[in-house]
Amino acid sequence: MIDIAGAVTTDAIDDQTRDQPEPAHRAAGVGPVAAHYGDPMREQRLLATGVGLVDRSHRGVVAVPGEERISWLHTLTSQHLAALAPWQGTELLVLSPHGHVEQHAMVADDGETTWLDTEPGMTEGLLSYLEKMRFFSRVDPRDATADHALLSLVGPEAPAALDTLGVTGLAAPDVVAVPGPKFRSGEMPARPSVVYDVKPLPVGGWARRVALGVDLLVPRAGMDEVVAELRGAGVPVAGLWAYEAIRVAAKRARAGVDTDHRTIPAEVDLIARAVHLDKGCYRGQETVARVHNLGKPPRRLVLLHLDGVASDQPPVAGTPVTLDGRTVGFVGTAVQHYELGQVALAVLKRNTPDDARLLVGESAAAIDA
Repeated sequence: MIDIAGAVTTDAIDDQTRDQPEPAHRAAGVGPVAAHYGDPMREQRLLATGVGLVDRSHRGVVAVPGEERISWLHTLTSQHLAALAPWQGTELLVLSPHGHVEQHAMVADDGETTWLDTEPGMTEGLLSYLEKMRFFSRVDPRDATADHALLSLVGPEAPAALDTLGVTGLAAPDVVAVPGPKFRSGEMPARPSVVYDVKPLPVGGWARRVALGVDLLVPRAGMDEVVAELRGAGVPVAGLWAYEAIRVAAKRARAGVDTDHRTIPAEVDLIARAVHLDKGCYRGQETVARVHNLGKPPRRLVLLHLDGVASDQPPVAGTPVTLDGRTVGFVGTAVQHYELGQVALAVLKRNTPDDARLLVGESAAAIDA
């Protein structure tokens, strides 16, 4: 693992999860990851302008081997997986019968196993759902968190840094444009709405090109070797605080942190990434289709700028956002960004004006329009 001597770890900070069970990595005996290495702002600049290696091994990992894995997952989730080829990745959601987001997972398939990496604390729920839906399908989902770890090369120079590990030529994410309301059936191609290029790593596992850089899933037994090669080639390390700041600025929501029990995909910009709008029936599809065709989700994801005067500490996830004394939403992830200052993702009522004078606790807040 990445040496965390002298670093502030996730055991010393707010995990930023709300109403979540014990994180899967802790249940599996996996150690903490670094929040920062002494200078979070410098680490943010590295990720924004160059590249840094982030230990994200606290994420859960579910392995789904079996010859029917692709068709089986296709029927259970929001993504069009039937055409997912070996060495491709994507994203998917598990929705409630009413279309609320229950699970979000990043996906990669290596030709034998489909790998799903999830938010800390959500692995058990995802695995439990998959096991209940096995029936007679030839699949064998299991929790692989104790055996495999996720690292991320983040920043515009991430693909070049990957050359150190002997992996080259990862293509940029291939995203299908979201069709307008009441589009014709067949207008969307019969493939995942976003496709991530995946290639094998020499030590085992794989590299997946994503929007913020490159994810590396490696066997925990070979993690030290991967980290040593990258650091020996001059790739610096950065903590989760820096990663979260970059993610917030990119307005990418995390399930369980930037969502609540009522969140539907259209409210938090997950349609383009994790939903195919023209695939066969899956749980929650009716809500997804109805909201898309009406074009009016009840809430929306925004980036808030906080004044930082009332408090120099970002608000915790779940803090209400108010307008004229009325609650109009809640804050998800809040961070101190190296350029933007104190910012947060928030889910607000759709009709909240862009120029509204909002309050988050005692701090004034403004929507980044």
